[in-house]
Amino acid sequence: MLPPGSTIGILGGGQLGRMLAVAAAQLGYQVHIYAPDRESVAAAVSAHHIQAAWDDEPRLAGFAAHCDVVTYEFENVPVDTVRFLSGHVAVRPGAAGLEIAQDRLAEKNFVAGLGGRPAPFAAVPDRAALDAALERIGAPAILKTVRMGYDGKGQARLATAADADAAWGGIDRHAAVLEGFVTFAHEFSVILVRGIDGEIRFWDSPVNVHKDGILATSTLPPPPIVTGQQDEARMLMAKIAQELDYVGVLTGEFFATEDGPVFNEMAPRVHNSGHWTIEGAVTSQFENHIRAVAGLPLGSTETAALPVVMHNLIGGGIETVPLLLADPACHVHHYGKAEVRDGRKLGHATWVGVSPA
Repeated sequence: MLPPGSTIGILGGGQLGRMLAVAAAQLGYQVHIYAPDRESVAAAVSAHHIQAAWDDEPRLAGFAAHCDVVTYEFENVPVDTVRFLSGHVAVRPGAAGLEIAQDRLAEKNFVAGLGGRPAPFAAVPDRAALDAALERIGAPAILKTVRMGYDGKGQARLATAADADAAWGGIDRHAAVLEGFVTFAHEFSVILVRGIDGEIRFWDSPVNVHKDGILATSTLPPPPIVTGQQDEARMLMAKIAQELDYVGVLTGEFFATEDGPVFNEMAPRVHNSGHWTIEGAVTSQFENHIRAVAGLPLGSTETAALPVVMHNLIGGGIETVPLLLADPACHVHHYGKAEVRDGRKLGHATWVGVSPA
């Protein structure tokens, strides 16, 4: 159990790191941010900050020496960075979940091996393989790069097989996975936290709505089709967490279909669809992640009140903050990012116990 005054290192300097840092400070910890980016909204609320490359081993070693435990705020931290740090300081969660989540093909095979049901998929290492995959999977379908890509990036949709050339060019001819379209009623998340002792707790599953590949809203309570499939999806995510000996918050995204929950993807970190937990749950995903990596008892994940609505402020949407602040029921989070551009997550707003006006 880390005593107050200890230092928690966070790899990554974005808004998830920022909210983790705030949660850590509330529990009496100092936070040290390590990120290569010049702008770090997490560093703005942290005690220490190193701007250095992911492969700068001397700087990484110095960072590790200053930390009592290290975690990460997004899934594109290089696995080699985590492995290097693990030789110097405890890193929670470890490299195993990160490595799987960074490779869509490995992720789908891993989940299927545990009894989960991803959408129909086929590996597309080259252009010729795309034609073979289309014959097997059919169209419409979506082509996703095996590595990297989030918020709709690194993806191309194919209405018919005739779109193959355009789709292949659209992902810059990178190795990919072809996924068959899934007919679903709703998208939902399963967000869990697992402690060092193996205890697992779940938050209620929000229904998620995406716009242009970016999460727009997460809402509770979910409709009956989601609540009816929540337990099965939770069982799968618990299996994943146990198999990986995972410590911290782990998120799985699912489609609710007539045949049950279909696994979409996992994120080995706190998640955008869990931002509602800051005001909407007894213990937020950020606090429970810090509790887990610090070896503290986990907090209650019970929902405080219903309904709950979390709305992302994307691009120019951040300009609505003055209006939102005029609503006494609205909780506003501004991430402090300097540049406003289309598709960039700049903040979020949450309503708990009431619906937004």
